[in-house]
Amino acid sequence: MSPKRSAANRTERELWPSEVVVAEAVGRLMAFWGFKRNMGRVWSVLYLSDRPLAARHLKEGLGASVGTVSMTLTELQRWGVVRQVWQKGARSRLYEAETDLWKMITRVLRERERTEVELALQEFDGALEHARQRSKSRDPAERARAKVQQQRITALIKLARFGRSLLDAVVTTGRVDLSPLARFLRKR
Repeated sequence: MSPKRSAANRTERELWPSEVVVAEAVGRLMAFWGFKRNMGRVWSVLYLSDRPLAARHLKEGLGASVGTVSMTLTELQRWGVVRQVWQKGARSRLYEAETDLWKMITRVLRERERTEVELALQEFDGALEHARQRSKSRDPAERARAKVQQQRITALIKLARFGRSLLDAVVTTGRVDLSPLARFLRKR
């Protein structure tokens, strides 16, 4: 390889300081939100890129292993925030980031947060039924305990349903009226 070609390839793979800073910041945020740090790092580099990149560029730029980059790209594609693209004459697979930030956020809200709220609602319903059964006890102390639990679990169900409605409103309209939440919390 000629020295000129080698230097061009080297600078093409090196990340700028701005890319490194953003990749680390987004990686840290992703880890805070329960995602893998590398998901934020890989997505950031693709997001800041002016063209699709091959996995080897991500590997070299981020100092990550081939396996890490491959698994991360697969996971990011599953979330719909990275896609594989084809370019005529390209020898390797190329990837680009979803650049519509709102689209990304609503997908996560719909598929992750809403799923968790639904799961919590199911569990609350089961717990409420258990407390109702215990309220039929002959023991006054057990009935009193069950009554408190029924009231409090019912409040949790109302809050979770409100949360589900809030998520649905954010995802479908992009607008949220928080006044019902404030009223609900004031009642407590």
